[in-house]
Amino acid sequence: MPGFLLQTGPALTAAADTAAATANAAANAPAPGLSLIDLVLQGGVIMVPLFLLLFVSIYIIAQRYLTIRQAGGNPEGFMAGIRALMVKGDLNGAKALCAQNAASPLARMVEKGLRRIGLPLKEIETSVENVGKIEIARLEKNISILGIIAGIAPMLGFVGTIIGVIKIFYAISTTGDFGIAQISGGLYTKMVTSAAGLIVGIIAHAGYHWLSILVERMVFRMENSAIEFMDILQDN
Repeated sequence: MPGFLLQTGPALTAAADTAAATANAAANAPAPGLSLIDLVLQGGVIMVPLFLLLFVSIYIIAQRYLTIRQAGGNPEGFMAGIRALMVKGDLNGAKALCAQNAASPLARMVEKGLRRIGLPLKEIETSVENVGKIEIARLEKNISILGIIAGIAPMLGFVGTIIGVIKIFYAISTTGDFGIAQISGGLYTKMVTSAAGLIVGIIAHAGYHWLSILVERMVFRMENSAIEFMDILQDN
């Protein structure tokens, strides 16, 4: 009997050590992380319109940027070519140069002026200005939507905050207990929707002002080119 106890004693000690090591490992193991998708899902249904607004904002910013960049072209080189052709009296060559740069609003402005040659300079200038206004409106298309999104997105986030508070009070009223389990779900909804609304609003707000600056620069170039074109007509 004593021999049996001597044999089982080390085995029990080893089992106890193993159990203790397992418990320590479990205690020291990192808490399970929360993925981005899980975090977004905590925001509830309010995240759906916020994601739609984010998609629309990114689409408008990318599409308008590419349009404005394409419209920029090389106004200095284009106007230098127009001047050289007008000095030589090559009106058809100037029109052909405008046709080659048909994607540029500046070229469309100048082409309108070239087609009005023979009329008084004031009428030509008015025609060029009218085309310029139309081209500016095209460049600014949908940019104002970003301003609307910049105002709506944070408000939707605030709606999510209210829904989160309602969840908290509902959980407390149904359970009669004020604990972490009762308030965690509502807090997730509050914080996630508020953060998402602010992020979407910031993106739309920054995109709106950035694109507005690009359009203003383009308008400045077009105005300078229009003045230069009228100077060319007066000199010739």
